[in-house]
Amino acid sequence: MSKAGALDLASGLGGKIGKDEVLSAVEKYEKYHVCYGGEEEERKANYSDMVNKYYDLVTSFYEFGWGESFHFAPRWKGESLRESIKRHEHFLALQLGVKPGQKVLDVGCGIGGPLREFARFSSASVTGLNNNEYQISRGKELNRIAGVDNTCEFVKAEIEIGDGLPDIRLTTKCLEALKQAGFEVIWEKDLAADSPIPWFLPLDKSHFSLSSFRLTAVGRFFTKNMVKALEFAGLAPKGSQRVQDFLEKAAEGLVEGGKKEIFTPMYFFLARKPENANQ
Repeated sequence: MSKAGALDLASGLGGKIGKDEVLSAVEKYEKYHVCYGGEEEERKANYSDMVNKYYDLVTSFYEFGWGESFHFAPRWKGESLRESIKRHEHFLALQLGVKPGQKVLDVGCGIGGPLREFARFSSASVTGLNNNEYQISRGKELNRIAGVDNTCEFVKAEIEIGDGLPDIRLTTKCLEALKQAGFEVIWEKDLAADSPIPWFLPLDKSHFSLSSFRLTAVGRFFTKNMVKALEFAGLAPKGSQRVQDFLEKAAEGLVEGGKKEIFTPMYFFLARKPENANQ
């Protein structure tokens, strides 16, 4: 999935957090959660710190295991995870009707995998909005490597993104918020509902795939022990194993949530501002 190797994982662990401060950052992040005695109101009050710590700690793991695009996608039988992700990004560009030379804003862009694919697919200029300094610096480097640094850029701003959110919302609440903000919803759907292959399958330990080997039970076992060895040798900061452990718990939670159909990572909506006030 990703060209990132063991040393890339080790060097990137902790993001912008000092290597000698990773363990204390892990402990502080964990304390935001109920299972460690945290409270929802505290998470909401300190969401910026919580989200930044989360992505500083996990971004290298994400890239190592999942690739440069931190999202799920509807997947056809016979299609690899990587192919499905690229196809989904092309689908989004087509839904937007993006044309060459137009400008696109990607809010919560991660390290920019989707925005680079958008730019290559549509010849548009894409700006990624992110609140994590490490992800922005990593994204800029990947833009340079991909040769899209003239058409793709990043802006740092305070936003809530990803798995580090203090709370989640019902899809009906998302629709209400769009309408209250003045948007016209053209269409919306949970794209996970009709996916021939369940979105959570790559994270399911009972599933094996050579194309997504690092995500399988065997691959994750190797990663766990590799991180343990890197931390022992001093190549990865203390606390790296703890990060890997809570990501493992997160993966298990996503699989269970997917099987019980209580959570979707692929709720899609296409909305626009009315062309005039009478619409």
